[in-house]
Amino acid sequence: MTSLQRKMRLALLSSLIIGAAPQQNPPAGTAPPPATTPSATQPVSAAAIAQAGDAAIANRDAWLYKGSDITPDAEWKFGTLKNGLRYAVRKNGVPPGQIAVRVRMDVGSLYETDSERGYAHMIEHLSFRGSQYVPDGEAKRIWQRMGTTFGSDTNAQTTTTQTVYKLDLPSATPAGIDESLKILSGMVSRPNITQAALGAERPAVLAEQREAPGPQVRFINALNATFFAGQPLADRSPIGHVKELEAATAESVKAFHDRWYRPERAVVVVAGDYDPAQLEAMVAKNFGDWRGSGEAPKDPDFGKPDPKQSTAKAVVEPGIASRIEMAILRPWQYNDDTVIFNQKRLVDFLGLAIVNRRLETLARSGGSFIAAAVRLDDPSRSANGTFVTILPVGNAWEPALKDVRAVIADAQKSPPTKAEIERELAEQRVQFRTQVDTYRAEAGAKEADDMVQAVDIRETTTSPAVIQKVFEDAVAKGFFAPAKILESTRRLFEGTPPRALISTPTAEQGIETSLANALKANVKALPSTRRRQGAVSFDKLPKLGAPATIASTTPIKPFDMQEYTLSNGVRVLVYPTTSEDSRVYVRVRFGNGYNALPVDKESPAWAADLALTAGGIGKLNQGDLDALTTGRRIGLDFGVDEDAFTYNALTSPTDLPDQLRIMAAAISAPGWDPAPVARARSVAVSAYPGYSSSPDGVLQRDLERLLHDGDPRWGTPSLAAIQGTTPANFRALWEPLLKTGPVEVMVFGDIKADVAVAAVQKTLGSLPPRPATPNFVAPPVRFPAHNQTPVVRTHDGPENQAAAVIAWPTGSGVAGLTDARRLDVLAAIFSDRLFDRLRSQAGASYSPNVSSSWPVGQPGGGRILAIGQVAPSNVPLFFKLSREIAAELVSKPIDEDELKRTIGPMQQSIMRQSTGNQFWMNQLDGATYDPARIIALTHLYSDISSMTAAQLQETAAKYLRPERDWTMQVVPKGK
Repeated sequence: MTSLQRKMRLALLSSLIIGAAPQQNPPAGTAPPPATTPSATQPVSAAAIAQAGDAAIANRDAWLYKGSDITPDAEWKFGTLKNGLRYAVRKNGVPPGQIAVRVRMDVGSLYETDSERGYAHMIEHLSFRGSQYVPDGEAKRIWQRMGTTFGSDTNAQTTTTQTVYKLDLPSATPAGIDESLKILSGMVSRPNITQAALGAERPAVLAEQREAPGPQVRFINALNATFFAGQPLADRSPIGHVKELEAATAESVKAFHDRWYRPERAVVVVAGDYDPAQLEAMVAKNFGDWRGSGEAPKDPDFGKPDPKQSTAKAVVEPGIASRIEMAILRPWQYNDDTVIFNQKRLVDFLGLAIVNRRLETLARSGGSFIAAAVRLDDPSRSANGTFVTILPVGNAWEPALKDVRAVIADAQKSPPTKAEIERELAEQRVQFRTQVDTYRAEAGAKEADDMVQAVDIRETTTSPAVIQKVFEDAVAKGFFAPAKILESTRRLFEGTPPRALISTPTAEQGIETSLANALKANVKALPSTRRRQGAVSFDKLPKLGAPATIASTTPIKPFDMQEYTLSNGVRVLVYPTTSEDSRVYVRVRFGNGYNALPVDKESPAWAADLALTAGGIGKLNQGDLDALTTGRRIGLDFGVDEDAFTYNALTSPTDLPDQLRIMAAAISAPGWDPAPVARARSVAVSAYPGYSSSPDGVLQRDLERLLHDGDPRWGTPSLAAIQGTTPANFRALWEPLLKTGPVEVMVFGDIKADVAVAAVQKTLGSLPPRPATPNFVAPPVRFPAHNQTPVVRTHDGPENQAAAVIAWPTGSGVAGLTDARRLDVLAAIFSDRLFDRLRSQAGASYSPNVSSSWPVGQPGGGRILAIGQVAPSNVPLFFKLSREIAAELVSKPIDEDELKRTIGPMQQSIMRQSTGNQFWMNQLDGATYDPARIIALTHLYSDISSMTAAQLQETAAKYLRPERDWTMQVVPKGK
């Protein structure tokens, strides 16, 4: 069955690659030629690799399952090398030809001493900068030549408890896999830790720290200091402290590396489309000669929660909406990951799910809080805790805290009803069943990440079928009886006295005392807020009309898809494929999207995402709809695209008919419950002060509207517009828009074409005809005029933060997609060069970025955009470097190596994305009404592959014109 699925995928890829354009010279096969590796030596034979690997392997025991009675996932092959390094490898063909490698080091910021804060993260940077097999500064280019995209396919992450090096290698060859593992082994065992490398990389690390959003970072730091007072986690952010980073020397950083980077602290995980025996041998060959330096250290003591620490703290953060975080802590302890341990944990999770549903029901009804939730977690193996988050309406935090505590107290007082339990069991059951049904479509990268996560939290990972069996066994044995849920809930809210941190936009005198008193207030006598949800069936949905008939059928031959036109005018595009087992993607497109929104004034359009689907359907509110779809894979997400409004969902083959019925009812009979509009307004008003707290926040608020020359359809609305949004004007805007056409339905996935179209006939096909709006002309989409001096916005955040933006107008429309693809390549090259000069060379910015956008469904709005977060003094440098690079792209052809390093990863990205249904759905939006989009898609791969330096230079000259650029800067207020 697996081989059959692979053939179907490759047949579809062949249509994409070869296309329907005889003037192109596409690759002869179904994939681009393998990328060359950087090794100067001849590839080692498989036999030699196996021989070298066997000599390094100590045993093949399943080390992950030591002490566990969980049934292992037989696909994973485990082992330990003679030097103590552990590994786990497996076969996975999603996407075809790719392998995912993760090298996990058991060291993070909690392993640092006070004088070493930031070292674990610094070593991550230095390891990527240069190592035993990679010259300084060449890592990115080496990975690019292998077809990877730097930053997404090759990356690393440092947390409090681990450092993980990640590689997703596309079109992996034996030589490429072997070379990659060799490079990774050198990165962790022998990074280039010299004073010169440290001096070059330190500015980039400090820039990363500087660019972090100040209010959020300060709040998280205060949260850790409050919850984990007396423990190392109270002050061990992975980014470190400026003082220690600036004082770091090559000797001190190397000493930290040599202490903790040892083979017995390493786990290598490989999941991909390759023989596991060969993967095992390559791991052993490349990591087997690694030896630790000196005596192995003992793990540090992460401490235990101290019940004597202060329970109530307050911070003032104008950039964050009022919020309360609470914690009830218990000491963390290692537990063997057994069946009974997991079943008891499932009981805990279900009890908290019941509490969360009660809190959400109260919030939806217009309660004292916008949102509230409880969760169970083991943060950084420093505590086992029950955590509570509360977002009050406005600044009235005391009634919100009281109401949330009352819900929790009620849950501790009496058991939940059987109906509440059955509802949550149904939700868990559908999640487990979905994981089983879709397991064969799970990407190797996810399986590798899951394995790393399991190692980090000292637990196991196994197949979804095993997890489902553990769950059903718990159900059969009565684990979820009301009394047991009550017992679990009571236990979860026992531990240290509740610790709380409150953040308010302005200072309140005596707030910490008030908070401490509020935490002690007796809420047990308050009346119960439990609300019983009535029974709901699909018969309660608004009635639909008679099913449509099929007026015409048109095969989309290049892609093995089928287009149907129904008698009511609805057009249907169906792509039946088993590439993603048991998944069916559904999209309903209607109306004219952004093209239909008001251009002359601000409108309540912004609230649609939060309030439209939450407004219910017919007489059913959101709670009714939740009950109706409990235990089903049915969703409903609303969106606004360039030229259409959309409803999207991911469902299953059996749930597709009812999924389409929900969508048909939503588009024809929305409920207009006023409560979600009020909630959306509260959310937006609370979030508004945060926009001015950092350069990034200002860009989120203002940039899109500025780039559209003030057009109110884009950007964050003004505070006055948000506050002026009411249920009445929200409905006045959206009710007529929801009635517009034309309608396109896309059904892509594990479903037969005749079954899919029959379901559409009975649902969206039963709606009255919705033709396109007569004589509709999309309004123009403008770009701001060239400016000699940048537009200036200010922020209220740290004085060392600023942002700079430069943009050039390009184009739009399906006819210009060849230009759009060339601009994508130019943007990638531009971004690469800006990264090198602004970060790697100048250390002025951690993550400068250049992107290109080309709207297909609008008359204008395309642009190439460069953004960099820098220190205020480096804003002129950003503009200088950006303009220099733009001028170079116009005046000088791109050299062959740079072109290949850019196009190769893009080819690989297309190949990987096109193994999933969402790629095809996104590419073919609106294609039933605009067949040119189908033709354009057939040229996608060949447009990228056949691109020349001369064409790119010509495109750069066409669009990167200095007399048309537009600039903006965000600087600290008062600067």
